[in-house]
Amino acid sequence: MSSDWRVARVDEIRSLINKAAPDVVEEAKWKKASNPDGVPTFSLDGLICTVETYKAKVKVTFAKGGSLPDPAGLFLPATGVRRAIDTEEADVLDADAFVALVQAAVALNQG
Repeated sequence: MSSDWRVARVDEIRSLINKAAPDVVEEAKWKKASNPDGVPTFSLDGLICTVETYKAKVKVTFAKGGSLPDPAGLFLPATGVRRAIDTEEADVLDADAFVALVQAAVALNQG
């Protein structure tokens, strides 16, 4: 398995976030020795989501995911304020559903 798929997936996610929220601000936070590049965070009138890269998955965590509609079922089963989407190498991300989640997150932040 090549690790290159994770870079491509993060680029895909970044592109979809920018499509959904053109004014989004991306910052790298929480830099440490084991992750010198930090965690990409995306904000617009508040935190929208973070994107974390692991060995076998890329995880997108929505700060207020528990308050967002998820008709496509992208979120992992969970309860609480934050909700996450895990994608593995063979997964195909539903771009339209993901864009809708980002747009709903922005709308919630702008409340």
